[in-house]
Amino acid sequence: MFHAEAFLLLSIFGSDPLTVGSAAPDFTLTDQDGKAVTLSSFRGSKNVVLVFYPMDETPGCTTQLCEFRDRWGDVTAKNTVVFGVNPGSAEKHQNFKKNRAFPFPLLVDTKMGVAKQYNSGGWFVPTRTVYLIGKDGKIRFAKRGKPEPQEVLKYAE
Repeated sequence: MFHAEAFLLLSIFGSDPLTVGSAAPDFTLTDQDGKAVTLSSFRGSKNVVLVFYPMDETPGCTTQLCEFRDRWGDVTAKNTVVFGVNPGSAEKHQNFKKNRAFPFPLLVDTKMGVAKQYNSGGWFVPTRTVYLIGKDGKIRFAKRGKPEPQEVLKYAE
């Protein structure tokens, strides 16, 4: 049986993340509670971190999202919101968010449509990728893997 991290290794050889400085593709997804989230609604007011991660409740994914949870004061000080993104169901996301006390939503990316827009769509699960989108709607940070929150947040406006 493969784990999410094994899928990540298989899919990491795909395309690069979107280019820093390019416009972030707009999207609307629902969160774990069924609430619609539209990226462009944050334009002009908030920086947005998107964490594309393979699966809920797996070691690497849990660690990555908990790091953002544990640095939440730094996130809010930088006028930033965070969204975890993967194709897991709303119910799975609800449980993961509750179990780990995440202060941010987890978005349901059915069929990895948004992950593909962000060059983060792997073969079976999203390729672990983190983006920071500035208030102007442009990508300011893009990196595969598990960058530390402080590395990502230093690019916030």
